[in-house]
Amino acid sequence: MDPKNQTVLVTGGTGSFGNKVAQYLQGHNPKKIIIYSRDEKKQYEMQKQYPHYHYIIGDVRDKERLFQACKGVDFIFHAAALKHVPACESYPYEAVKTNITGSYNVCEAAIHNNVQKVVALSTDKAVKPINAMGLSKSMMEKIVCSQNQIQIDTVFSCVRYGNVMGSRGSVIPFFKKLIADKKALTITDSKMTRFMMTLDESVELVLYAMKYAKGGEVFVKKAPACLMTDLARTMIKKYGDGNAENIKEVGVRPGEKIDEVLVNEYEIRRSDENEQFFIVHPEYRPVKDNQTYASGYEYTSANTKQLTDYESISALLDRMGDDELYT
Repeated sequence: MDPKNQTVLVTGGTGSFGNKVAQYLQGHNPKKIIIYSRDEKKQYEMQKQYPHYHYIIGDVRDKERLFQACKGVDFIFHAAALKHVPACESYPYEAVKTNITGSYNVCEAAIHNNVQKVVALSTDKAVKPINAMGLSKSMMEKIVCSQNQIQIDTVFSCVRYGNVMGSRGSVIPFFKKLIADKKALTITDSKMTRFMMTLDESVELVLYAMKYAKGGEVFVKKAPACLMTDLARTMIKKYGDGNAENIKEVGVRPGEKIDEVLVNEYEIRRSDENEQFFIVHPEYRPVKDNQTYASGYEYTSANTKQLTDYESISALLDRMGDDELYT
């Protein structure tokens, strides 16, 4: 994707991803960058760093506002979402209104305004979902990727992340705060694993999808994973007093999985892959059956490359980047 002389709109643009992609885009001479979000305070703060961007207060739930915002837009990064698992468990219909209906509104606005390409951000929790957030994101994927079943000018695709390190509401800033306050780190289960991806890598995935999407694909970046206990021990050693006993297991929260899945056993059969990515093709566009893996194989946080020692996890924390992007 070459954003030079193009107009790019980012929904949920004041979040962690929006700030990072804004940082990337500013060096590539776009015609206009539009930050669309409902949080006026975050827009005010972001505007101080990127004063030349165009800011629109609006919610993806508001179809009319989106139709106006998408006029003249070439590319859309759809990052607006409710993503906090416990909050979505408590208020599932709010997840429906933002993650499902809001995403449909983005699709309608993009088609109406002849946007070239739309990439929507999804999550590993959308695969075999067991919680409201994952269910709503799974439906978001279905809605977005179904658009290219008919002949239209706009190309739609999704990207699917594991845990984006340090993003708002995630475990790393939570652990850092507990360490700073000299409190025990709380993990829900000692056997729990999670994919680990930096914010830079998440932007790389979206740009890859924007460049190569033909319509209806889900793009997945291969990523390492680690046990949450190993992450906690590394962070205590790296940022705290090194007391690895200062970890408390509190039990699995509603809607949590022990391991996450990024590509399920059905999707992997209709996927292409290279060293860095899986490209899951839509069911309505037949492709050659991928027979690389045994029947029933899934790409999960339990069978991907595991980070088990202090050095490898610490190096990944160093690559996470500036904490200010995540606040």
